[in-house]
Amino acid sequence: MSEPTVSEAIDSIYASLQSNNADIDVHIATLKAALTREGMKEAVFDPTRLAQNNRSGRKLMQAYFRQRGVNVKFSA
Repeated sequence: MSEPTVSEAIDSIYASLQSNNADIDVHIATLKAALTREGMKEAVFDPTRLAQNNRSGRKLMQAYFRQRGVNVKFSA
């Protein structure tokens, strides 16, 4: 089985966020590994696909991911 790409890991996180954060920590770890493999420094998320698409929700998500070693940015 091949390792997931960054985009596949991000899609898994979107699915997890929609299902009440099910296995979110596992998906964050997968994303962190994919970012390292691909030599990327941060993950870019589409705010329209988030469950909480407001400033508070985005800042909470950034803080939670940062605690787990992943920098998060949002597309415009």
